[in-house]
Amino acid sequence: MKKSKLEKLDLELYEETLDNGLRVFVVPKDNVNGFYATLSTKFGSINDEFIPNGESKMKKVPLGVAHFLEHKMFEQKDGKDPFTFYSERGCDSNANTSNIKTTYLFSGSNSFEESLNYLLDYVQDPYFTDENVEKEKGIIEQEIKMYADEPFFKIYDGIVYNSFIKHPIKFPIAGTVKDVYSITKEDLYICYNTFYHPSNMFLVITGNVDPKETINLIKINQEKKKFDKFEPIKLKEYDEPNTVEKKQDNITMDIEIEKVGIGYKIDCSKINKNINDIKIYLSILFDLKLGSTSELSENLKNLNLITHDIDVTLLNTDKHILAVIIAETSNTNKTLKLIEEELKDLSISEEDFERKKKIRKSGCIYRSDSIYSINNKIIGNIMSYDKVITDDYKKIDELNIKDMKNIIKKIDLENKTVYIINKS
Repeated sequence: MKKSKLEKLDLELYEETLDNGLRVFVVPKDNVNGFYATLSTKFGSINDEFIPNGESKMKKVPLGVAHFLEHKMFEQKDGKDPFTFYSERGCDSNANTSNIKTTYLFSGSNSFEESLNYLLDYVQDPYFTDENVEKEKGIIEQEIKMYADEPFFKIYDGIVYNSFIKHPIKFPIAGTVKDVYSITKEDLYICYNTFYHPSNMFLVITGNVDPKETINLIKINQEKKKFDKFEPIKLKEYDEPNTVEKKQDNITMDIEIEKVGIGYKIDCSKINKNINDIKIYLSILFDLKLGSTSELSENLKNLNLITHDIDVTLLNTDKHILAVIIAETSNTNKTLKLIEEELKDLSISEEDFERKKKIRKSGCIYRSDSIYSINNKIIGNIMSYDKVITDDYKKIDELNIKDMKNIIKKIDLENKTVYIINKS
């Protein structure tokens, strides 16, 4: 077991890789009553084409399988679902699927050992039948339709879809209704047997727990189980163009305030940095240009063009970062024009850059108070860097204006798509 300090946070990280490949990370926090555990697999919505474990040819599965599989893991042979198990013990449980991972979780202040064993047991014991798979399709169809009727998700998904051409990140995490109805029990088992091997998973536990006892408990649980040999997963690679699929969409919905969105598709292949580090720089850049304290935001509010802050989300593939910018507005064309004009000049001052770095450092201190934030930080680190960043302060200090200016020089915002939702 490896022990290290989370610098300047007065916290310690314990980590160990078990014989079956499962990586375990524990951060004890004695001054809280509760605990939070997450079990994640590196399997998300974009992993729809791969070589299944034990096979030699690429297989394409329907879109939305990762999300569908998350739903079906809560169906157990004994008929008792995990939500009931945890609620009976005063714990909360849930799961979520993103583009790149699926996470199962529980939190509470009682029955930790029993709850942890149960998490490992139900996630490592799938139960898919033709009947229970068919039953789930209508439930997920309603979920997809619910999000399709929500303006924010509509504009966000529309921007992402119109921005990418080949990469499956363009599709919603849950897939389409047509995709959902084509999913079979066999699809779920193929994905499960490929991506849910312990070597492709990691467990993060934060809160009032004893790290040595916790890791020993996990070892005992895992030693009782047998797993097939794990082969590195071969995923399909995509030669994604820099151009966007569609430059503009205008739709109407029954809404009170119109929405305007822009997606800037940024090619990062010529920047000699980890794309996740580039993403950090770009988050600072867009915060300075469009954030709540920016000159543009104040101007738009003074003109009564927006009532809420502009929403900026960055997502990435291995080559591109997409900046999704969304605003509720009383005048879509004018707001769009002012945003685009603001982003014609990406220059920023060193003083403003350093100010944002200080804010990020303050965020580190705030995060150390929350077992949920600490847990999420570790998950994000593993998915981005395949290791835990133990000194966030140092990483923030390493950000510098010279690198920022170099990134600004090498990016262009010409490849973009616009999405507008008008009132019906």
